[in-house]
Amino acid sequence: MNSAGHSEATAPRGLELTPFRGLRYDPDRVGSLAAVTSPPYDVVVRPDGLHHLQDADPYNIVRLILPQATTPAARNEQAAATLRGWLSEGVLTADPEPALYVYEQRHADGMLQRGLIGTLRVSEPSEGIVLPHEDVMPHIVEDRAALMRATHANLEPLLLTYRGNGTAAEIVDSAAERPPLLSTTTEDGYSHRLWAITDPAETARVRTDLARHQALIADGHHRWATYLRLRAEHPSPSPWEHGLVLLVDTARYPLRVRAIHRLLHGFPVADALAALDGRFRVRRLDVPLAEALDALSNAACAGNGFLLAGDGAFHLVDRPDPALLDRTIPADFPEAWRTLDATVLHATLLDHIWHIPEDDPARIAYIHDTAATVRKAERDGGTAVLLHPVREEVVRDLARQGVTMPRKSTSFGPKPASGLVLRALDL
Repeated sequence: MNSAGHSEATAPRGLELTPFRGLRYDPDRVGSLAAVTSPPYDVVVRPDGLHHLQDADPYNIVRLILPQATTPAARNEQAAATLRGWLSEGVLTADPEPALYVYEQRHADGMLQRGLIGTLRVSEPSEGIVLPHEDVMPHIVEDRAALMRATHANLEPLLLTYRGNGTAAEIVDSAAERPPLLSTTTEDGYSHRLWAITDPAETARVRTDLARHQALIADGHHRWATYLRLRAEHPSPSPWEHGLVLLVDTARYPLRVRAIHRLLHGFPVADALAALDGRFRVRRLDVPLAEALDALSNAACAGNGFLLAGDGAFHLVDRPDPALLDRTIPADFPEAWRTLDATVLHATLLDHIWHIPEDDPARIAYIHDTAATVRKAERDGGTAVLLHPVREEVVRDLARQGVTMPRKSTSFGPKPASGLVLRALDL
């Protein structure tokens, strides 16, 4: 039997989401619930952002998901000790009974997202239940695995999407009509609300509905790969057979898809442009960021396009030499993959022209915030490479074919705030 009470032979062929006893902050022990939350660990990339979160409240979740110490081992032990301390002090407390949690994010711009937080049975990509669409970096997987081993916890949910518009979605919306467990608004303007579904009949109906569906990993490929690694390390039955996720039905609540940009350390814009001579068309744009992004969007409609920044201007790079693409992009992939901007960036620009390894953190960083990428490039003398987002249907179609996109190709959002509900594996 596995930890959810099902033998492998009878486990559902679709999604298996189970209730768990969530760990949540005691609002009487912290300054505010907003002050203890954080974006996901991989969005907090700037030291000033990290320090801002640490200063917001001594119990901010960033002290667990991004502990600061001189060595990886010390960082992980620090996170484990911090978690133990917060539990013993009652700063974090376990809910009295297992639940599926309905999580809502709302913004004044009209965005409304609702989904279910629970523990999902971990499955291999070959099972076709949870579909990855991006490659992962082994050193990041190992970093997350070491943190989870040390804390014996899933500290933040990854984001999965499915298309159902059925019973589970109805139960989600019904729960949202009740008074929430918590409600808070973070400084980015998003309001967050959380409800618990504890009725066994309701959770059973959710389970039956979801068992007919597969999900796409929208955000959290490295954490899903970490779940797979940790499950393999522990004999069954084990709590590592399930991992913490937020599951959103995009048939009812579509996500926004944004690009993830690249920052090339120690590589001036002048050098990047010089290497493109005769290989791409390059046009200098002395315009604000918004207008430059509009130009990039127009270029992306006609083919591959990128914006380079870091020298006080924007440079629109498009119309690659077709013969160059034929030489540098692998031919044994679908056309939809071969024509992705991220494919051209990694196979042609980074690998062939600029000779920058995509997995060397000393040479390249992956940043979600567009303006922050430009500012850092200008400050450090590097090159910001801004991309246009991929459509969700392209991502899903490639994933169903078993084709992974280049790493860090997409940013689905809004992402769940870290710190609203955690999972301790020994509960």
